[in-house]
Amino acid sequence: MPHEDALARLDRQIMWNRLLAVVEEQAQTLIRTAFSNTVREAGDLSAGVFDIQGRMLAQAVTGTPGHVNAMAASVAHFLKRFPVERMREGDVYITNDPWQATGHLHDFTVVSPAFRDGRVVALFASTSHVVDVGGLGFGPDGRQVFEEGIRVPIMALFEEGRVNQSLLDIVRANVREPVQLEGDFYSLAACNEMGAKRLVAMMAEFGLDEIGTLGADIVARSEQAMLEEIRKLPFGTYENSMRIDGYDDPIDLVAKMTIGETGIDVDFDGTSRVSDRGINVPLTYSQAYATFGIRCVVGSAIPNNAGSLAPVRVTAPEGSILNAPPPCAVAARHAIGQMLPDVVLGCLHQAVDGIAPAEGTSCLWNFVLYGGHGIAGSGRAANATPFTVTLFHNGGTGARPDKDGLSATAFPSGVRNTPVEINEAIAPIVVWRKEYRTDSGGAGKWRGGLGQIMEIGNIEGAPFALSSMFDRCRHAPRGRAGGSEGTVGDVHLASGAQIPPKGRTPIPAADRLILEMPGGAGYGDPHDRDPAALAADIRDGLVSAEAAERDYGFKGPSSSKGRRPPA
Repeated sequence: MPHEDALARLDRQIMWNRLLAVVEEQAQTLIRTAFSNTVREAGDLSAGVFDIQGRMLAQAVTGTPGHVNAMAASVAHFLKRFPVERMREGDVYITNDPWQATGHLHDFTVVSPAFRDGRVVALFASTSHVVDVGGLGFGPDGRQVFEEGIRVPIMALFEEGRVNQSLLDIVRANVREPVQLEGDFYSLAACNEMGAKRLVAMMAEFGLDEIGTLGADIVARSEQAMLEEIRKLPFGTYENSMRIDGYDDPIDLVAKMTIGETGIDVDFDGTSRVSDRGINVPLTYSQAYATFGIRCVVGSAIPNNAGSLAPVRVTAPEGSILNAPPPCAVAARHAIGQMLPDVVLGCLHQAVDGIAPAEGTSCLWNFVLYGGHGIAGSGRAANATPFTVTLFHNGGTGARPDKDGLSATAFPSGVRNTPVEINEAIAPIVVWRKEYRTDSGGAGKWRGGLGQIMEIGNIEGAPFALSSMFDRCRHAPRGRAGGSEGTVGDVHLASGAQIPPKGRTPIPAADRLILEMPGGAGYGDPHDRDPAALAADIRDGLVSAEAAERDYGFKGPSSSKGRRPPA
């Protein structure tokens, strides 16, 4: 009997590994076939397999926490609209409803049933960020969600293999990039289809008629493993708050974390009220990123699925900026929501010293550039090439308890910087400069990651427009354990004019846009930094000689005072 149990466990492990391979191929199919550069270049997507109850069993490694964890909750909404017994082979369902999917209109979630021998055995879901959904465009200027673009309720994209042409016609007529968006719809459907094919082949190989038993085992084991990790923490209640820029007025994010026998509860009571701009966050997105922040340091080796997510419970008062009801504008919800890992990590830092990194840039510095008629005024703009392009970039992350922060790296979203060459190929822009921002990382025993500087112009010499959603321009990332703050961001023109960090701004013809992205904060006393590491920073241009002396007390070879560099 013990021998049989060991064999059963081995079989389950092999099937679990195979399931991970299935969803990763699902995600890679989406990347290879996507039309939007935000997906194929930056990886702003999610992919996963669910049981017929709507519980996420496995997610692809490729993908963002906001998509993955929000998608984990959204499948239940699809099942309410289309119960399993009504599903037919070839059906595919779609929505971009912010409150039933991943938080704003620019993310489309697609759900497809997987059939074996005429029965639904699983559901596959995927999400991708698209470049345009019409309306005002991707940015924080909307006052209500109705202004932000076309909103598709949960409905059929395909019915028994036949495309919903009426839906495609309506969507194409309302967006700036119709071919691109239609292509993304097909890529989402294709990746789910690939996942279903691979799952059915796996079931045949292992002789499975259903995956409910395997799924229940995965969920139960993951939940138990997560609870065991939580129970290693000191029980109690820990509070942390963070002030960030907001739109016109600062926003306070306030968290109370309670760690106990049954899990971790996070309550955002006390957080600022909703904004009248498009930076509000639906609760599902707040839950996604707050949970991710905890999972980064608690049970990080445990698979992310319905079981491991269950012991972490996140609430926020309705009407707060982290639980914004319809019809609040939510297009730039990432500018606020992606700050939440830093907030909850601040709570965990109080519970366990040395577990959490310093604060970083956190929210993506992604922005949209527009060109063409009516975009940036009359005159030369009238005949300029029309374009819409989204660029994903970021500043530095906070230093870790035992390592420097990462430079020009998107945490917590995990997306990649979009390559300069790709963006220049699909739009009439030129990136004149892209380099690390010297001295932007906060000083510490472990230095904060550096931001980057980008200088961008229109290659046609025509005016264009910037839609920006930047934070950390007024309130710097904070250090931990004696580390210094990171450097705030700055947006301006080459001619010297300042640009607001949020909103749409015309860029005059022949001028250039300059973005100086924030740096992450430092960790530990700067005077404890390894002199060899600091000397390397100076040599590589990451820290100037002046900042080394000012922030670290570090003197060059000619000085008779202070710490000396190694021979």
